Amino acid sequence: MSSKANFDDSVKDGAETKSFQAEVGKVLDLVVNSLYSNKEIFLRELISNGSDACDRLRYAAITEPALIKEDPELSIKISVNKKGRTITVADNGIGMSHDDLIENLGTIARSGTAAFVEELTGDSAKDMTLIGQFGVGFYSAFMVADKVTVISSKAGEETSWQWQSEGSGAFTITPIQRENRGTHIELHLRKGESEFLDTERLRHIVTTYSDHIAHPIQLDGTGVEGTETINSAAALWTRPKRDISGDQYKEFYHHVAHSFDEPWLTLHNKAEGRLQYTNLLFIPTSKPYDLFDPARKHGVKLYVKRVFITDDCQELMPAWMRFVRGIVDSEDLPLNISRETLQRNPVVTKIRTALIKRVLGELEKKAVKSPTDFAVFWESFGAVLKEGIYEDADYRDRLVDLLHCHSTKGDQLVSLANYVERMKDGQKEIYYISGENMDALRNSPQIEGLVARDVEVLLFNDPVDEFWTGVVREYKDKALRSVTRGDIDLTSLSVAADETEGKKKSRSSDDVASLIGAFKLALGEEVSDVRISSRLTDSPVCLVADEGAIDIHLERLLKQQNRLNEVSKRVLEINPENELIKSLAARAKEKPSDPVLVETAKLLLDQARIIEGDTVTDASAFSKRMTEMMAKSFAKV
Repeated sequence: MSSKANFDDSVKDGAETKSFQAEVGKVLDLVVNSLYSNKEIFLRELISNGSDACDRLRYAAITEPALIKEDPELSIKISVNKKGRTITVADNGIGMSHDDLIENLGTIARSGTAAFVEELTGDSAKDMTLIGQFGVGFYSAFMVADKVTVISSKAGEETSWQWQSEGSGAFTITPIQRENRGTHIELHLRKGESEFLDTERLRHIVTTYSDHIAHPIQLDGTGVEGTETINSAAALWTRPKRDISGDQYKEFYHHVAHSFDEPWLTLHNKAEGRLQYTNLLFIPTSKPYDLFDPARKHGVKLYVKRVFITDDCQELMPAWMRFVRGIVDSEDLPLNISRETLQRNPVVTKIRTALIKRVLGELEKKAVKSPTDFAVFWESFGAVLKEGIYEDADYRDRLVDLLHCHSTKGDQLVSLANYVERMKDGQKEIYYISGENMDALRNSPQIEGLVARDVEVLLFNDPVDEFWTGVVREYKDKALRSVTRGDIDLTSLSVAADETEGKKKSRSSDDVASLIGAFKLALGEEVSDVRISSRLTDSPVCLVADEGAIDIHLERLLKQQNRLNEVSKRVLEINPENELIKSLAARAKEKPSDPVLVETAKLLLDQARIIEGDTVTDASAFSKRMTEMMAKSFAKV
């Protein structure tokens, strides 16, 4: 969202009154009424925002030194007024203009917001988990305050602005006079929140959550001169790893990722030699809401010699590693490097290569040593890594080795290497089926023959599966084979005895020749062929694509995205051992022109389409046929 979002505006005595964006209203209601047992994190969020503002000013001052000349010492100051029941968090960073205040405090200007709001259920416990993954930043102030006043002066601008709200649906913006740049946030505490007027309580919160902040955090009224710096004020990534606790890493992750979950993996490394840089990277546990949003920002911040450069450096990480959060601090890049020249800089390219290899190396270790833990990562971010298989030939082989999938053998994820190790004698291909719903895939008619022979089938339900399988044709000399395309030869695979005991082949292909002929005549151009199936054991029919045609699921995806005007005709396969097909075959042999065969053929075709997730071509006709079949069935009882 931007400052151009629709607001219900009014102006009185120079003060503009605006309604919050709808999404903000829902978040605020949740924050005020049901969110968080640890309300103290409001201070962490406000300090984090102040730190970002200081970083942005320091970067802007590289090319415009005048912005910082009069007040070069960047800091964050916390003040308490016990009598007035207020807490103030102030910074002398870059500040906000009129439009910045509307965009940053009147809207949630983040990709993924719509998806987040849609998932809010009204169930406090569930919503707390969701909003914890999304993060609320500034709005956390309303957990403890019934009124928040923000006064801000943007560096280089003359006019200052006051933003004020009680968090009940609207806010006001008023022009004011203020000499100092930066942002001053005053919280009027709610009744029952007096603990946050205690300076020792505030000190504890800062040292617990914000000690890693690289700018001094000063607490007013505790030192000899009225203020005391209460944090280390040194960039966390510059400290030796042995001096950093797990909690400190976790809180830095919360700061840099603007997230509330736990980091799944932490990578802190310092490269020395021809290339000198430090990286402190995190892989989240939970999937960010904007993971698949085209408007998302990359999550790795670039610093040069501890000076912030950008928080959207797409050149540091490929799109298929966009889940990574953290910082990279280079000693080799020039401080005045522009964002436009980053993509052409050889130093950035070398750092990118090293980071990719480091992250992949750690993922490979996890996959081998901690498969259960790795499964947590894969469920959140496996679909993103699959994009790399499709897009990035340089890392394709390593990513394929990392690939984990659901399969018909239990609920545990399986790698392609695991699959190959337990292939059946005589099995020459790696079988897979793709679709949208995992339960539907497990119950798909197309895999019945393979399951009956105890052959494992991989289950793919990510849209990207249709694309990477198009470029990875084999693994360890075993071809990848979709079970929904072409004919599958199962003659070399023995059928499990316990599944087939007592079954006898009572019909040859000649026995159903009349039925096939009748079905072809009845269905005409609606199918490309009708044939006996080797893949069905229980279901009467299924649809498959011809050998050279597009896979069924991929064709459906392309159609949904308007990248395909019409779908190709499918092959209808019939199961000669199904009792319904046997009965129909007997009827077709006696009376090939029986009208019942025509109606049944169309009904079975629609049934096969529904199983595949498609809509029937004529729902009214389908309903009529079904009703007539049921009526005839009951009439015979």
